[in-house]
Amino acid sequence: MEHRELGMTRLGVSAIGLGMAAIGRPGYINLGHEDDLAGRTDALRLESHAFDILDAARESGITYVDAARSYGKAEEFVAAWLASRRPTPGALIVGSKWGYVYTGDWKVDAEVHETKIHTRENLDRQRALSFNLLGDYLRLYQIHSANVESGVLEKADVIARLSELRSGGVVIGLSTSGPRQVDTIRRALEIEIDGELLFGTVQATWNLLETSAGDALAEASDAGLGVIVKEAVANGRLTSRNHAVAERLSGLATGWSLDAIAIAAGLRQHWASVVLSGAASVDQLASNLTALDVPGEVLEQLPSLAEAPEVYWRSRSALPWR
Repeated sequence: MEHRELGMTRLGVSAIGLGMAAIGRPGYINLGHEDDLAGRTDALRLESHAFDILDAARESGITYVDAARSYGKAEEFVAAWLASRRPTPGALIVGSKWGYVYTGDWKVDAEVHETKIHTRENLDRQRALSFNLLGDYLRLYQIHSANVESGVLEKADVIARLSELRSGGVVIGLSTSGPRQVDTIRRALEIEIDGELLFGTVQATWNLLETSAGDALAEASDAGLGVIVKEAVANGRLTSRNHAVAERLSGLATGWSLDAIAIAAGLRQHWASVVLSGAASVDQLASNLTALDVPGEVLEQLPSLAEAPEVYWRSRSALPWR
């Protein structure tokens, strides 16, 4: 496994990390998610399933795990796995996020699965829960889905609290989403505390269908931020489950899975520090990891698949929770 520096944070990370969004709760918007869990939706069975994936990730050399308070019991699963396996702190790094509250009540058909609350009060409450669970393994704490609409980057009390956390040795980051990711990233690059950038990392959606944040992510990397790529397989739309895209590329990518090609495309971006696998099964993780071996000539043959940001995010928001 290749390892890279996470910007100027002094954290070393594996080129591919493991995201916990699809394995911390029974419902998620990935295509075929119901099949991936195969009925393992009660908390105990899902925890065991998550352990299997975390074990496989560690055995493959993955050293970065990404969670969030709103990913159901993802933090609890990671904490229990850490307590059981006891990797050396520093040899495995956990990043988590605050800002969304899980409201799905462990139901796949919940009316609302998560609610965004970007207030200092919620930051303080969720921060305490995250650090109590994950302890010294939690080295990166991120705003979950910062965007222009929530106004979180304009809230002085939130920025002040994040600055305090940074002074205590925690790397502060943000994740972005929506068609205006570029605006959010560039606004984050303007926020300085005592002459230094507040944020050490940015986590953004970039994939072969949604490339609009690329230039802004390059700017972030040039400024010293570590860049974490999320949703590299577009919630399953860049896997064999999306027959339209798979058929379009079938003559160009013989011998490589579509998900591996999608992740390899992210790894190839000069500004990317780590690309997250959102694998919901051990087999998916194994397929994702073959991205490390996809040759450059395969990527060079790819036609443009990029959609307008508004089109991409409208399609994403229409994906059903299953």
